[in-house]
Amino acid sequence: MLALCLTAAMPATSGDEQDLGQLETLARSEATSQLPPLTDRQRFVVGPLNPHLHLTRCSRPVTPAVSPGGHMRDRILVELRCSGNSPWHIYVPVRVVGTSMVTLAARALVAGTVLTDKDVRVEQRDISQLPPGYMDDPAVAIGLTVSRPISTGSVITNQYLVAAKAVQRGQTVTLVADAGYMTVKMAGRALSDGLINQRVKVENLSSGKVVEGIARSEQVVEIILR
Repeated sequence: MLALCLTAAMPATSGDEQDLGQLETLARSEATSQLPPLTDRQRFVVGPLNPHLHLTRCSRPVTPAVSPGGHMRDRILVELRCSGNSPWHIYVPVRVVGTSMVTLAARALVAGTVLTDKDVRVEQRDISQLPPGYMDDPAVAIGLTVSRPISTGSVITNQYLVAAKAVQRGQTVTLVADAGYMTVKMAGRALSDGLINQRVKVENLSSGKVVEGIARSEQVVEIILR
């Protein structure tokens, strides 16, 4: 929503124009006095003011005001009024937006990259501008594999990542079976790729029997005894 100018003087030369940045600061200050205090995960968004808006520099201090019912819990409409030689007034919207830490790509990442702490960085962003599936904790992304290219500075979402493969087809693995009173380990061969905690089929190299297990960590498959 752009600031609305109801009454303005004729366009002025740049030296005689009102500083729009100062008007934004004034509107933000008025919002601060009218709305509840912000949390550390909130901030004000002012305007934006139309950059083509030309207002004659006010010969008196610009006064802010908010009409009764002119604000809600998370937004406010501030009237800025000049009562100088060339009077004008505009309405400037100010809203409260929530923010969140978000994980970004610290460099260009190609498909197949297993993320490390050097591949990511964090930044605070408006929640309303974040894509679905964004990650607010970079630790969640570390160790996952990039499934498609990610450009530098892009928000990393769960759609870009897959869990790293714990085992790969044809790989020799350790089969672990917990019988309750004892744990048995044996050599096996993976018959399919498997992510962490994903079911995979493996061949017991001692018996030749094909069984199903769960990939628990790199090269380790847990056999579930029935």
